[in-house]
Amino acid sequence: MDEGEAVPRARLSDLNELLAQRGYQVFVKGKTMYAFKGLIGRLAPIGVHAALLFTLGGSAYSGLGGLSGSVMVPDGTSFEIGSGLNRGSLLSSMPGIAKSSVQVNDFTIDYLPNGQVSQFYSDLSVIDPKGKELTRKTISVNIPLRAGGVTMYQTDWALSSMQVTVEKPSGVEGVASKENTYVLPMASLEGKSGFQGRIWGTFLPLDFEQDQRRGISIVARDFQSVAIYDSKGAFAGVRRPESKKPIVVDGLNIVIGNVKGSTGLELKTDPGVPYVYAGFAGLMVTSFLSLLSHSQIWAIQEENAIVVGGKSNRAKEEFKTELDDVLNSIP
Repeated sequence: MDEGEAVPRARLSDLNELLAQRGYQVFVKGKTMYAFKGLIGRLAPIGVHAALLFTLGGSAYSGLGGLSGSVMVPDGTSFEIGSGLNRGSLLSSMPGIAKSSVQVNDFTIDYLPNGQVSQFYSDLSVIDPKGKELTRKTISVNIPLRAGGVTMYQTDWALSSMQVTVEKPSGVEGVASKENTYVLPMASLEGKSGFQGRIWGTFLPLDFEQDQRRGISIVARDFQSVAIYDSKGAFAGVRRPESKKPIVVDGLNIVIGNVKGSTGLELKTDPGVPYVYAGFAGLMVTSFLSLLSHSQIWAIQEENAIVVGGKSNRAKEEFKTELDDVLNSIP
C-alpha cells in the first residue's frame, strides 16, 4: 500500500462512518472493510480512447461517404445541386436534395476605401423540382448555406458578361445615328499573352461580315473600371461601368453598361460531421474526468486496533493528507 497505519483502541464502524462522510463507497464484510471514491477517474481513459475512435470513424465516414465539387455560376442563372457534386468513393450517395436547383439572385462585392476587395456576397435560393423555394440566404466567406445535408461555401468569383452600347453615326446629315446594345461574354486572360493576375477580356467586332478579327478590345480586373483598346491595340481610355459616359473609339461612341459577375461556390456533404462533433464533445468530457483521482482504502479489525491501508492513482500527497485526517478523527 502507498499508505498504511495501525490505529489502536479504534473501531471499524467509526472509520466506516468517517469515510462515508467524505464521499467514499464503503463495503463491510465481517471484520474487513473496503472503500473507494472517484471510480469514474479510473474508467474515463477508456472513454477517451472510445471518443478518439468515434472522431476518427466520423472523419473516415465523411471522406468515404461524402461528396464535393465546385461550380462557377453567372449572376441570374441557376444550376442543379447534383451536377455540382462528385462522388468521393463508391460508398457515396447523392442526397435527397440533389434534384433541386440553386438560383443565383444576385452577386455583389464590397470594396475597401483603397479599392481592395472587402467581402463577396451571393444571394441564393434553393428551389425544389416543383418550383417551390425551400430556403433563401445571402452567403459570404465563412457564412455558408446549408440545405438538405449540402453545404455551399462562397469561395471564388469571376466576370461573366458586359453590356456595351454602340452608337454609330449615319454619315448623312439629318439622319439619326444607329444605336445597338450588346451583351458580350467575358473570358479569363490570366496567364495568357503576358497578362499577370486575375483579368478578364471581351471583344467587340467592328465588321460582322467581312473581318471577324478587327474590333475593339475591353479588359477589366474587377467591377469598378474597364480599359478600352481600339482596333489597332492602342489604349483608348478607362470607363466606370454604368457611368453612362461615352468614349469614342474607331469613330464609334461606346458606353459601358452593367458588368455581371459569376459566383464561385464549393459544394460539400459531410455525413460524418455529427459523429466528429460528438466524438470531440466526448473527448473533452472524458479527458476532464480522467483527471479525477481514484482512491481506495482497506481496513481490518483486530482485537485492540484497526489496520488501515490505502492508495490512489493520482494526487498522492492529497490522498495521504486526507487519510491522515480521517485516522486522526477516529475516536
